Amino acid sequence: MADINAYEGPAEAGFGDYVALLKPRVMSLVVFTAFVGLWIAPQPVNPFVAFCAVLFIALGGGASGALNMWYDADIDAVMKRTAGRPVPSGRVAPDEALAVGIALSGLSVMMLGLAANWFAAGFLAFTIFFYAVVYTIWLKRSTPQNIVIGGAAGAFPPMIGWACATGGIGLEPLLMFALIFFWTPPHFWALALFMKEDYSKAGVPMLTVTHGRKVTRRHIFAYTLVLAPFAIWLGLTSVGGPLYMAVSVVLNALFIAGGWRILRRSEEQAQADGYKVEKRYFRLSLYYTFLHFLALLIQHWVGGW
Repeated sequence: MADINAYEGPAEAGFGDYVALLKPRVMSLVVFTAFVGLWIAPQPVNPFVAFCAVLFIALGGGASGALNMWYDADIDAVMKRTAGRPVPSGRVAPDEALAVGIALSGLSVMMLGLAANWFAAGFLAFTIFFYAVVYTIWLKRSTPQNIVIGGAAGAFPPMIGWACATGGIGLEPLLMFALIFFWTPPHFWALALFMKEDYSKAGVPMLTVTHGRKVTRRHIFAYTLVLAPFAIWLGLTSVGGPLYMAVSVVLNALFIAGGWRILRRSEEQAQADGYKVEKRYFRLSLYYTFLHFLALLIQHWVGGW
């Protein structure tokens, strides 16, 4: 963990710095998938309650981001992709990031319990703990399976949203969890293929660092094959339908084809063209989850099977 005395933030950080501390780009996916999980659940929810629930889930996601930036300030400082974040750049002091993370964690859990139910609130508390402690403090620096196991934290929001509406979970939210869970490793490993030096310098045992790019390519393709059945199975449940199924089949065909192209490439070929295939695959992965959940939302509005 970073030495908090190694960072000297400005006397007064700007509002935008504290917003950046909450990882708004990551939070956007958390908010959207949680909203979809809540809205397509079989139990209708008052729109105001739904708004409050999604807001507090978002605050919980932001709390996780702040705690992650607090603990990872030392490795963020040596990676090009993360060096500009508020804590490693010195705009926000580490103790302030920690305070924000802890305060938002408590506030989000308590308010979600009051707005929705305590099962969902407990689930949110577990998610924050999983991301901040299990992934950030334990897994990230200790195993190349960090993003595999740690990816569960990003897969919980639709289950929390569903729990806000129903007070429990079922097959549908479990499949939504599986969709995000099995999507996360190939998404991040594709990034690691053309950002390997960052992880090497930071000492993060990403699969590309510990096992090499060839093994990483095999894992990416394998996960696309594991992911597809869960994504399509979701289309056969009560929240699915012909529109979702069509979107899922097309996206998974593209994802598998992209994974196959990555598998077949040598490192020499990738370096020669500047990792164009890997970068296209990474961009596709950015749309993959969003379009699946958007299809679920539209399918709910137009009616399913």
